[in-house]
Amino acid sequence: MKNALLFVNIIFSVIIVVLILVQGKGAGLGSAWGGGGEMYSTRRGVEKVILWLTSIAIAVFLVVSLVNLFVK
Repeated sequence: MKNALLFVNIIFSVIIVVLILVQGKGAGLGSAWGGGGEMYSTRRGVEKVILWLTSIAIAVFLVVSLVNLFVK
């Protein structure tokens, strides 16, 4: 059981990394210090779906991690 949960955790961690990298549009390191000059816009279409998928994947990762912590 513990090995299966660990495997699921690894899969979700890879999925989360991929989803976060896909979101990185216009969020380069230069914009961290005020560069870039882009205007704020709301997420629409695919960007919104990717954001929701990322949030769900993180929540599932958290639940699986907590279950893995308490399973013997």
